[in-house]
Amino acid sequence: MEKTFDIKEELKKLPDAPGVYIMHDKDDVIIYIGKAKSLTKRVHQYFQASHNEGIKKKQMVEHIDHFEYIVTDSELEALVLECNLIKEHTPKYNTMLRDDKTYPYIKVTLGEDYPRVLFSRQMKKDKSRYFGPYTSASAVKSSIDLINKIYKLRTCNRRLPRDIGADRPCLNYHIHQCSAPCQGYVTKEEYAIAVKGAIDFLNGDYEQTIKALSDKMLKASESMEFEKAAEYRDLINSVKQVAQKQKITNADGEDKDIIALANDDTDAVVQVFFIRNGKLIGRDHFHVRVGSEEAADDVLNNFVKQFYSGTPFIPREVMLQSEIEDMAVLEQWLSEKRGRRVNIKVPQKGMKEKLVELAYKNALLVLSQDKERIKREEGRTIGAVKEIEGLLGLHGLNRMEAYDISNINGFETVGSMIVYEKGKPKKSDYRKFKLRTVTGPDDYASMHEVLTRRFTHGMEEQKQLEKDGSPQEIGSFNRFPDIIMMDGGRGQVNICLQVLSELGLDIPVCGMVKDDFHRTRGLYYNNVEIPIDRHGEGFKLITRIQDEAHRFAIEFHRSLRSKSQVHSVLDDIEGIGPARRKALMRRYQSLEKIKEADVEDLMQTETMNEKAAQAVYAFFHSAT
Repeated sequence: MEKTFDIKEELKKLPDAPGVYIMHDKDDVIIYIGKAKSLTKRVHQYFQASHNEGIKKKQMVEHIDHFEYIVTDSELEALVLECNLIKEHTPKYNTMLRDDKTYPYIKVTLGEDYPRVLFSRQMKKDKSRYFGPYTSASAVKSSIDLINKIYKLRTCNRRLPRDIGADRPCLNYHIHQCSAPCQGYVTKEEYAIAVKGAIDFLNGDYEQTIKALSDKMLKASESMEFEKAAEYRDLINSVKQVAQKQKITNADGEDKDIIALANDDTDAVVQVFFIRNGKLIGRDHFHVRVGSEEAADDVLNNFVKQFYSGTPFIPREVMLQSEIEDMAVLEQWLSEKRGRRVNIKVPQKGMKEKLVELAYKNALLVLSQDKERIKREEGRTIGAVKEIEGLLGLHGLNRMEAYDISNINGFETVGSMIVYEKGKPKKSDYRKFKLRTVTGPDDYASMHEVLTRRFTHGMEEQKQLEKDGSPQEIGSFNRFPDIIMMDGGRGQVNICLQVLSELGLDIPVCGMVKDDFHRTRGLYYNNVEIPIDRHGEGFKLITRIQDEAHRFAIEFHRSLRSKSQVHSVLDDIEGIGPARRKALMRRYQSLEKIKEADVEDLMQTETMNEKAAQAVYAFFHSAT
């Protein structure tokens, strides 16, 4: 973009109207999106020193190269547009949810003559009734199974009443888990009563369900049908377990979301309680990306906007721990999304305040646990790297590369390159090499070829990116390691140093030495073997790197060997050339699947005719 954007001049052009402003850096990347009741007042604030307190805001303003804006008819319209744009562009300086979650719902298809109870991750504007959101997909599926067992509702996709009697009843009827409306064995009215019972169950009216099941259990017992009575007993116990998990929270029976935030200088966690029909049906927490100086109220304000722009269900009430800036316009927005009035409140007393406090304590607990987990993880990763740096007397070993060779007596020799950054595997940078110049089992020559190809390709890529004026980050081979970890001692290290010398590169190389039992013993660096504490995190990281390099090479070698074996078998079949062989492998993926196919199925494969299909079938079945 041409450097003709004069911020001072453009600020004068801003209208005193609601809208959305979009900040760009010098590379035209969107770094921040915000909404304003008055664009001129809000955007001017960013360029006034008195309003730019806080490291994050100062950094952002320093990176603003130019801005644009979109005028809207109302603040509500600006809010909706802001949410959509943030979701689309995920700007660096906006508070962002780290979790992109979609919740499961239970869907009762009331638009059908014979409704079903289904699992759904979407709420559509249809005649169905939705219950949720729930936080556990497995719990939702278990609940649906339980409801269908109790009320014997259909699970099939048949179109009823059109398909009544068109086909035999499914297995569920024979195992007494469906009343078979597809056969007309139950009237529409009787089926509707069962559906109503299922809806009452989903609304939390478990007593009626338990009473009905208890009556059936008693009758079965009196009729000496003890097996059936035991089934009813098990169902009653299942219903009681569901009922115990959903604690009564208040007597008003309303739908509410309770939202509370806990934060420190670098992280924030938001806890949400989902209350439906007065019962706590689930809870979830969210990690939020924040700036060190961001106020908790600002984080909460942005969370509410992002959370409800991504979830289809809007409750009647949203309870927060504190007032937020956009409360009035958020109420208006949520009310429009719901189609009915939504209230956002900050409770000051009673059960609602206790629920908000409970949500806050849960958020605080998650934040504390996360800190401990991160601390442990850093010990395993960054701490381990620091240990290795201390052993070798080096610094800044952020990127490590390790290599391994795999073959069987020189057959299909392959090489692997794995990458660890800050002590963690970076699998997107892993690379595989199929050896071109080496024949026979020669690990040193194989390693020489792999390393030469890797670094030659990297140097060529660097030159091309520099020539094109492209950033070095976009390449795949151009990033060189801070250290090369060779799986072995002096011999492997010397091969690597030889390649680097031939290419004029200066990168530290260290060998991961193993003992006679193939266990890591130490590091070989600068012609000296350095012992390593077998109980330290550095030792564990080295072991993980060795194992990962070996695993990656072995898997690549196995895949090539498998393909080679499959190809050699198919090549022995008359009428199967390269084109048909590839078509068969594309369709069936493995030799076993090809063996299982019959002639008709084989004929459906691209390029295959009846004669070729019969030849393949006969080849695999001639001995049987």
